[in-house]
Amino acid sequence: MQQNHSITEFILLGLTQDPMRQKMVYVMFFIFYVGTVVGNLLIIVTIKSSRTLESPMYYFLFYLSLADSCFSTSTAPRLIVDSFSAKKVITYNECMTQVFALHFFGCMEIFVLILMAVDRYVAICKPLRYPTIMRQQVCTILIVLAWIGSFIHSIAQIILALRLPFCGPNLIDHYCCDLQPLLELACTDTYMINLLLVSNSGVICSSSFVFLMISYIVILHSLRNHSAEGRKKALSTCTSHIIVVILCFVPCIFIYTRPPTTFPMDKMVSVFYTIGSPFVNPLIYSLRNAEVKNAMRKLWHNKIISESKR
Repeated sequence: MQQNHSITEFILLGLTQDPMRQKMVYVMFFIFYVGTVVGNLLIIVTIKSSRTLESPMYYFLFYLSLADSCFSTSTAPRLIVDSFSAKKVITYNECMTQVFALHFFGCMEIFVLILMAVDRYVAICKPLRYPTIMRQQVCTILIVLAWIGSFIHSIAQIILALRLPFCGPNLIDHYCCDLQPLLELACTDTYMINLLLVSNSGVICSSSFVFLMISYIVILHSLRNHSAEGRKKALSTCTSHIIVVILCFVPCIFIYTRPPTTFPMDKMVSVFYTIGSPFVNPLIYSLRNAEVKNAMRKLWHNKIISESKR
């Protein structure tokens, strides 16, 4: 990576400097991270192993869980390890890699949520054409486009980050590398770069959120023509999706759609966005979805039977 600065490493200030609170951070986020990975991997394994979860909705849920696991992994392990370190050092290249991973998997999560909304719209509003529109080839193409779109977005973020000159100080008042805290350290006027950041990440977050909310309003409005049983099932699924969308997008919009001003709550909002949301998502989709719960029970039952036969 081309370096346009005299700084070769940064020091992360983390969430707290107090040793006792750092131990609490370690315990809390270790539990959150393990829960995130285990929960999302359980959904991934369940979807791949169950023949009853072969619809496009679960195909997209598979990739949402994969994106959630990777998104959390881009920040949580370093936060956990740094809670034991007196000096939380991250090299320039590691910092740029973290920026790329954070935006790549975060953007992938946004695109998959959009695809899940499209799938629910077609299933509920165009039920007769659903098998034709949402066939496997189409779903695969949509996921590939989501990967490509996420890559393009992340490359744009890296280009912006690489253009920032750093000549000191090198203290990042955050627990991870992202463009907002890096802008505060750049020894140049960052107005235009922040404008580009808002027009990229901010527009993606805001426009996607508005699109998703309108989509689910249309979907919920169309449910009035369904039977009571069908309406109940569709409403339960859509409610889960709406909860996930709100938990994901509200912190994202708060972070990426404002001037480069630091607020006291920034770190906690970022924690919820990068670690809390990926932890909550599998709980929402597993606890509120009867098909997923039944598939998990069957998978666990089959595993117990296979173990007993050994």
